[in-house]
Amino acid sequence: MKLYHHPLSGHAHRARLFLSLLELPHDLIEVDLASGAHKRPEFLSLNPFGQVPVLDDDGVVVTDSNAILVYLAKKAGRTDWLPEEPAAAAAVQRWLSVAAGEIAYGPAAARLITVFGAKFNPEEVIGRAHTLLGRLESRLGDHDWLAGEGPTIADVAIYSYIARAPEGNVDLGAYPAVNRFLRRIEALPGFAPFAETRAGLAAA
Repeated sequence: MKLYHHPLSGHAHRARLFLSLLELPHDLIEVDLASGAHKRPEFLSLNPFGQVPVLDDDGVVVTDSNAILVYLAKKAGRTDWLPEEPAAAAAVQRWLSVAAGEIAYGPAAARLITVFGAKFNPEEVIGRAHTLLGRLESRLGDHDWLAGEGPTIADVAIYSYIARAPEGNVDLGAYPAVNRFLRRIEALPGFAPFAETRAGLAAA
């Protein structure tokens, strides 16, 4: 397997984290976003949307971070990470939708401002982030995991941008249950850390 990624991308980290948790052998291929490598024909032939991550599994090309999580869980036959039972599968899908929606337009967008210079309204996206964090805090106040009794791809999808939310000036101090959740993810065997992005950007 080959994973086309960028170390500062939370979407790419989702895929890299799950590959590591599943202990699936893979090669990491860094895509130089700063030079526009993701918009060149050779990369667009893999993903016409020009986005990382992209998984190439011996010619089976999967784009979109959440789709990659689903693919990997299915390929590995890991129904603990992605249940087959309808209600349990729907509970996971609900949080994948949150990852693609509220996460993307809240904490991920706030971080894009500080890390990549995106032209979002900081007050607006930070406000969205705190609305989401309040909902996560409520859910995690009496549940260890988002969608089941153990970790699933829902938790993997949520982790990266929440863990690095402070880099977008989103303070996690008021969310003890969320912080405990982050530590639970980080304690899983095979956990792969997400680089401190401000430091990484300064060195780039």
